[in-house]
Amino acid sequence: MRLLLAEDERDYSRALCVILEHSHYSVDTVYNGLDACDYARNGTYDGIILDIMMPGMDGITALKHLRAGGMTTPVLMLTAKTQLDDRITGYDAGADDYLEKPFVTSELLARIRALLRRSGGFLPERLTFGNTALDCVSYELCGPGDNVTLTGKEFQVAEMLFRNPGMILSTNRFMETIWGFDADAELNVVWTNLFFLRKRLKAIGSSVEIRAKRGLGYCLDEVQEPE
Repeated sequence: MRLLLAEDERDYSRALCVILEHSHYSVDTVYNGLDACDYARNGTYDGIILDIMMPGMDGITALKHLRAGGMTTPVLMLTAKTQLDDRITGYDAGADDYLEKPFVTSELLARIRALLRRSGGFLPERLTFGNTALDCVSYELCGPGDNVTLTGKEFQVAEMLFRNPGMILSTNRFMETIWGFDADAELNVVWTNLFFLRKRLKAIGSSVEIRAKRGLGYCLDEVQEPE
């Protein structure tokens, strides 16, 4: 799942980004409200984390602009302010939740999970297709023959496929969702991760395969046994 993090304190932002990526979220980071609006309008995000006090445009104003433009992505506001009136202003602007600084990592991750659950983007503990399951807690690919733990990007590619079995996903969609449109990575990182996922599916005795659709993309399909 992809998150947009808008936080002007760069050291704090880097620390949050490490925490989120360790929890297998893909993260784009910006440092002011103007960039937050630009990224939110042009990117595809499952959730947005907005700091209130930012240069260029504060988080509340940025959120008002985004909601006025029809954006429905769930938003968690970060704030050092504790006054009730400030929180009410944020909720009225379209915030879905508030988290006051300083906070502990476990609470941040729990708030994000709750945010995604309410938005319909909640990821269940296991995604199953055919005789194969993707465990979203242990990050394991589980088949009848064996289980294998996936790397961070492998898991995110597998997650997209298992959440959309039978649907053709383009290479550009993988890039935008997992690596982001600002990433330095080349398209071959998608092909490399798909290559290793194919090997892992075969190694665990899976009835599932990743099929290439020429000129279109890739989809998760179940191998049909010959009659």
